[in-house]
Amino acid sequence: MSAITRSPVKRVGHKGAGQLAPGNTVASFEAALATDVDVIEFDVTRHRGRLVLAHSRLEARRHQSLDLTTGLAHLTDERYANVTFNVDLKRPGYEAQALDALRAAGLIDRCLISSQFARCLDRVRRIDPNVRVGISVGGWISRRRHRWNRRLEQRIVAAIESGRFDCLMAHHRLVNADFVTRMTACGGEVYAWTVDSQILIERLLLTGVAGITTNDPRLFLPRVAPAPLSR
Repeated sequence: MSAITRSPVKRVGHKGAGQLAPGNTVASFEAALATDVDVIEFDVTRHRGRLVLAHSRLEARRHQSLDLTTGLAHLTDERYANVTFNVDLKRPGYEAQALDALRAAGLIDRCLISSQFARCLDRVRRIDPNVRVGISVGGWISRRRHRWNRRLEQRIVAAIESGRFDCLMAHHRLVNADFVTRMTACGGEVYAWTVDSQILIERLLLTGVAGITTNDPRLFLPRVAPAPLSR
């Protein structure tokens, strides 16, 4: 049996299951559900005054993006009762509107709100201190843009200890066992993203991460041993 099936790590489907169906769509959510994920991650941005499920405003312009309320209505189906949600806010400025939609759908208690913008999560905290939040930290360029390129670990630890953030959503290249140990010691959880290799998933499981995000949740399934050669 693969270590994947033994681990309590949360299996997170990126954009639902972005490799199995177009991400941030009902089809992607259904694909994620069919692979028995624990968490469905989806992106929220604002386009022409409405909140939609899209990774960016450019994506929202190019495609017919799903309204947030429509997507949430689908996720309230009882078939998703055992699934929680990672709601990734792509830009600051619509935190209250997003929280209102989650609350109206009755899903807010099952959501972890994440963003690469710390001020976005600070606003979420001010609006509803009970909502769990996770700061998302990406690659070198992203870290420089968001000013996480210096003393990253010390600053994240301090933020978690102070209650500013509950979790760290970290690019998988940042994650190792020592890093996770320091984060969990201060009361935080680490989620690694976005991991589309079963070998890498198995390596990350050994670090003690709370969750792993992938575009293809089938990678969490046990490997099938090759059939023996017939004689």
